[in-house]
Amino acid sequence: MVQAYILIQTEVGKARDVAATVSDLPGVVQVDAVTGPYDVIVLTQAENVDELGSLVVSKVQSVTGITRTLTCSVVHL
Repeated sequence: MVQAYILIQTEVGKARDVAATVSDLPGVVQVDAVTGPYDVIVLTQAENVDELGSLVVSKVQSVTGITRTLTCSVVHL
């Protein structure tokens, strides 16, 4: 199992809509609206890196209102 945080920038006024839409996607564990350079942070999990990549590229990045994403893989030290 791999996990990653996806940091999302949205169009002005779209953070709530984006958070609601992303929260329904399979593989999404938690969604939080935040302040700062990003508007929404999403915790995801997948069986492997390829599945995670598919989630980010095919599902998350296609959500209307998202302008940019940054994916941060979780590492266990």
